[in-house]
Amino acid sequence: MKQSDIEILKSISGVLENISGTILIVPHANPDGDAIGSAIGLANILQNAGFRVVVISPNSYPSFYNWLDCKTEILDAEKNKVASKKHFANAELLICVDFNEPSRVGPLQKAVEGFTGKKILIDHHPDPMYFCDYTISYPSYSSTAELVFDVVAGLGLNEYIDKPAAEALYTGIMADTGSFSHNTSDPNIYKVIAELLKSGIKPETIHANVYHNYSADRMRLLGYCLHEKMEVLPEYRTAFISITKDELEMFNFKPGDTEGFVNYPLSISGIIFSALFIEKEGLVKASFRSKGDFPANSFSKEHFGGGGHLNAAGGEAKLPLKEALSKFKQLLPGYLNQLLNVDS
Repeated sequence: MKQSDIEILKSISGVLENISGTILIVPHANPDGDAIGSAIGLANILQNAGFRVVVISPNSYPSFYNWLDCKTEILDAEKNKVASKKHFANAELLICVDFNEPSRVGPLQKAVEGFTGKKILIDHHPDPMYFCDYTISYPSYSSTAELVFDVVAGLGLNEYIDKPAAEALYTGIMADTGSFSHNTSDPNIYKVIAELLKSGIKPETIHANVYHNYSADRMRLLGYCLHEKMEVLPEYRTAFISITKDELEMFNFKPGDTEGFVNYPLSISGIIFSALFIEKEGLVKASFRSKGDFPANSFSKEHFGGGGHLNAAGGEAKLPLKEALSKFKQLLPGYLNQLLNVDS
């Protein structure tokens, strides 16, 4: 870490020494594996260290993360609005994990912005907004979960990393690296994993709990999308999948069912840019993935009001699905030179 972050950690240690009330931990809305893994892992560590901790998720997270053992109270803010509001009013410290701006927490944005206690941000997304008292942001990290481990180590709380905490952090790292298929070139990730393994976690079990724990409906939806809804544009080295609201209902959609779908087109030979468009009420949610140096994040930021990492980004379009798809395809010729010159 940078010297400035070492000074920030000293300040955070001072804050923790004076905490007698509740610490809130909040991940981004529609939390993925890194968000919920980071939140639960950090919550368990702080709980083990003697703090009173509550995790408040803006909404529900995928059911295949339900096996994670959170020793503290964990609330779905959408389903527990009164309790969540009470916690925000009474807590002393708020720790934001895996998001770089308040809008990413959706229904909790005003609560996060209006929180009167100290606020800490731990995140690995580029270009963070400085809405917290203390910001620890490293886009070079594979995941926020990896960064959480180093923050915990910097605070001298390593001894409180037990098996449930280690399982959650490992899950976060695994999820944000696509089971260690990308963003894994920095040696630090393997040092962190080696330390987590000392807690007795079993990587093969964690992998099975996440990736071999889907519903039959989810598998049928995936098959349908690959067979019926994937369009391949080899001239642009691009492929995309689109899903309507009716199609989601047809397969009894549950939160998290489409997680990872955007990665599948990248398995096609020659494809280096992939997109997933999902029709929601009043808008279309978009996910983008890329290989090499093609900037999925700047593409998303410029055209779909989003952002993220170089090879993984998200955004949205307040357009009908057909118009969003047309917009996407019309943009590709402007990126033809970049797409053709990526070394995959």
